[in-house]
Amino acid sequence: MQQEIGRFHTFKVLEIGAHSAILDAQAWGRLPLERKQCPESLAVGDQLQVFAYLEAEGRPALTTLQPAAQLGEVAWLEVVEINSLGAFVDWGLPKDLFIPFAEQQHPLKKGGHTLVKVYVDNQGRLAGSTRIDHWISDSAQGFKQGQRVSLMVAERTELGYKAIINHECWGLLYSNELYRRVKKGQVMEGFIQRIRDDGKIDLSVNQPGFSKAKMDDISTRILDRLRVNDGFLALTDKSPPQEIYAVFGVSKKVFKQAIGALYKQRVISLEQDGIRML
Repeated sequence: MQQEIGRFHTFKVLEIGAHSAILDAQAWGRLPLERKQCPESLAVGDQLQVFAYLEAEGRPALTTLQPAAQLGEVAWLEVVEINSLGAFVDWGLPKDLFIPFAEQQHPLKKGGHTLVKVYVDNQGRLAGSTRIDHWISDSAQGFKQGQRVSLMVAERTELGYKAIINHECWGLLYSNELYRRVKKGQVMEGFIQRIRDDGKIDLSVNQPGFSKAKMDDISTRILDRLRVNDGFLALTDKSPPQEIYAVFGVSKKVFKQAIGALYKQRVISLEQDGIRML
């Protein structure tokens, strides 16, 4: 990987002093790391993972602290200061991340939170942008159906929630696919459910292609619950996803598939206020 500011790198320890260790930062030369940030067991010759950023004077610097996002990534961050130049957000490092006014989708307020994309400005400094649509693509590139991905929940829409896939691309989580509450900035695991003809992505919190073994397990648990409740269960395909998940730990879609299969097998009947064992 190219050596860049704003990313983690692994460098060799050359010296260890009372106040700092000296690392071979390759293209950046010999750089110090505060001794208090070093592991106690650190020894000369060890390889140490560090994050590279720029000091106020513009020189490369190293830290073992973990920022909320690397270069090119998106994070949900708190605005800690507003001044005549722009805004500053806390991203986990001693030096807050600067967001110029030109990169603010909407005016920011101190104490508020916002989605921020980390980028390098035209002077080579790390900065943040809340103009997420400017950086994140609307169409799929390199994804495939069924792929497990990392999602960051963004804004709510009429159909569900827009989510950022692997910091790269927009996707949509449909409300009827969600069996728990989500909030803006939340990071969660998801799956590529479908890639549409226009390249846009439908997402799911459930892995597509639910196996027969797993479906049989859900069906068995539904029948067991019916037996315990005298053959009746007050859940239907119209029940809220949260209620279904609370009882069976599955999405509404999976529950509907299971009761549909049991109905076709003439094991249950579907009533207006629940399902009944035959």
